[in-house]
Amino acid sequence: MKEKYADIIVDITHSQIDRTFQYRIPEALRGQIHIGDKVLVPFGNGNRRISGYVVGLSDTPFCEESRLKDIAGTAPGGVEVEAKLLPLAGWIRENYGSTMIQALKTILPVKQKMRAVEKRTLRFLLTPEQASEQEELYRRKNQKARLRLLLLLKERQEVSYTEATGEHKISRDAIRALQEQGVLEVCSRQVWRNPFAGVPVEKESAPLTAEQQEAVGQIFEEWEHRRRPCLIHGVTGSGKTRVYMELIGRILEEGKQAIVLIPEIALTYQTVLRFYRRFGDQVSVLHSQLSQGERFDQFERAKRGEIRVMIGPRSALFTPFPDLGLIIMDEEHENSYQSENTPRYHARETAQERAKLENALFVMGSATPSVEAYFRSTQGEYRLVSLTHRYGNARLPAVHVTDMREELKSGNRSILSMYLQEAIAQRLERGEQTVLFLNRRGYAGFISCRSCGIVLKCPHCDVSLTSHENGRLVCHYCGYETRQVQTCPVCHSPYIGGFRAGTQQIEKIVKTMYPKARILRMDLDTTRRKGAYEQILKQFAGHEADILIGTQMIVKGHDFPHVTLVGVLAADLSLFADDYRASERTFQLLTQAVGRAGRAELPGEAVIQTYQPEHYSIQTAAAQDYEAFYEEEISYRKLMGYPPAQNLLAVHAACSDEELLARAMDYIRKFLVRANRSGTLSMLGPAAESVSKVRDMYRMVLYLKEKDYRVLVALKDKLEKYIEINSGFKEIYIQFEFRYGQRK
Repeated sequence: MKEKYADIIVDITHSQIDRTFQYRIPEALRGQIHIGDKVLVPFGNGNRRISGYVVGLSDTPFCEESRLKDIAGTAPGGVEVEAKLLPLAGWIRENYGSTMIQALKTILPVKQKMRAVEKRTLRFLLTPEQASEQEELYRRKNQKARLRLLLLLKERQEVSYTEATGEHKISRDAIRALQEQGVLEVCSRQVWRNPFAGVPVEKESAPLTAEQQEAVGQIFEEWEHRRRPCLIHGVTGSGKTRVYMELIGRILEEGKQAIVLIPEIALTYQTVLRFYRRFGDQVSVLHSQLSQGERFDQFERAKRGEIRVMIGPRSALFTPFPDLGLIIMDEEHENSYQSENTPRYHARETAQERAKLENALFVMGSATPSVEAYFRSTQGEYRLVSLTHRYGNARLPAVHVTDMREELKSGNRSILSMYLQEAIAQRLERGEQTVLFLNRRGYAGFISCRSCGIVLKCPHCDVSLTSHENGRLVCHYCGYETRQVQTCPVCHSPYIGGFRAGTQQIEKIVKTMYPKARILRMDLDTTRRKGAYEQILKQFAGHEADILIGTQMIVKGHDFPHVTLVGVLAADLSLFADDYRASERTFQLLTQAVGRAGRAELPGEAVIQTYQPEHYSIQTAAAQDYEAFYEEEISYRKLMGYPPAQNLLAVHAACSDEELLARAMDYIRKFLVRANRSGTLSMLGPAAESVSKVRDMYRMVLYLKEKDYRVLVALKDKLEKYIEINSGFKEIYIQFEFRYGQRK
């Protein structure tokens, strides 16, 4: 039976119309409208038409049929939402405080249909006898272009249209003439835009180690019994990717598909190459640096089942596979899995929900799991799977921690310690490679003393104070302020201030010290153009450079067998960022950086330069000891009430009027105080965001901490209603962000 009515979410982002509207399906469209389709509908008074998405079909009207309007038609160029992803959109809306239309747009990694690319060929139609007669005719009439094309087709039978007109210089008129004479036909077929077309496939056949085989067995054992998400904790170089590929291979044998999430576009090149070697053309990629046409084609290929493994950052999670069997989240700890746009969803929680809805296996992996994920594994919510040994004969690198305070005392004011300078020279002499990692996370803020290492911190929140242009030091959690200082309050040294060196300055220093060294730099400036990531990584992997200098993107997941030295410059920058996760981020970055050295047979070494050598995140990273770090960090989180010890809800707000924003946030705080019935809720702020103004929009944040996740959800729902009925919030842009502990 063809349904007569459609429930539609209209494309207007406003809480007051965040509901479905019913429309009548006109007779001409019945049977052509499906759940997920993008359609045009009349809305409001007059002839205004807007787009919307069909989220339900029925034979029964909600009200009198005379009050219903007809669907005007399907939206031109619209991409339909997969019906099976609609429940996921609903879950995102409920858990992240967005409208349904925002959630629907989130689960559409491709928003617009693109014109198909067609490849035209010229196919020969004549028998040998007919061809001889036609050849004689063209010679007699001196029709040289037609004769050339005839002889070409007679030899090849089929020729590309572009080759004929380009390389062989045959005019379109000549082609049309032979087509009219029945000599050839012009054939056209769709060609998918494939971002990795031409990538060589070299089968990877090395067997799994006993430890890797055991990990695979544990994951499938879990899947057969309790079906919890699995967290692979494997030391750097332990072969997590090989485990992923084995899991994917078994899922593909069952006729299902797999999604592999990676945190950075920079990781795409090496990752896709490895998966290509195993699975060939069944693999594709989806990320923001592809053209719109390439993105649309990967979307369509996935829907049609022409690819079965999709690799990409956060948005690849919404690949429209018909029978999803596995979601893998590599480098689970990475910050880029958290969306910065409404809805501010986290890929880990959302992937877990999609896997649950589609009865798929969900596997995470990291050498440095997030404290939240590891905590859940200790509580039994996740199955923990361990890989404790590096693959093959590789050993963990030796780590040297350099106290930069001592370097200053000895007269060395260079950003490179004497030990690191000598280690680089040794690698150049031996023909080995070096990676120099500049830890710029936290770069824009904290104030530290180069003599004694102290960092100025908030007395209330135990995070660093951030320097502002007005000469004030500010805490972005509670709003505490104090004056800028000119000398260290502890040792009275004048060497106090922010860090000023960048990758370009480092490159100049290294070139001066080692003029014969071949140097590559990889940062935001050198990777703006399409394909720049791949080009730099390919050059370094091909040993076309001796030293690679860069920021976080060079120390995450890459595997360079000739790198035997990693130098970490300014390890303290992330350690004192204005974030309660600063120690965790520092440990993760340093462990990942150290793990780039000695990944093959050559022994590796890492040099960590720091003003805080005694800090537990530095010490445990140097020892590659995650468990020791976790025990120290979780005790701190429990003491301060930060996730995962408690759940945290961040209320972000932005407005072009600074005074209006501050007043609105004060009203929100007062409302939440009245609405809260929990005796354990605590609030921090409101305070300015760490970046307090972006594109003329002032930004503030209010934090709520509570052990019971349901209390925060209830407060979020009440706050949404309060904002909806108060016109004073019309100019305020508000987002909600959850950071989870235990959600039970």
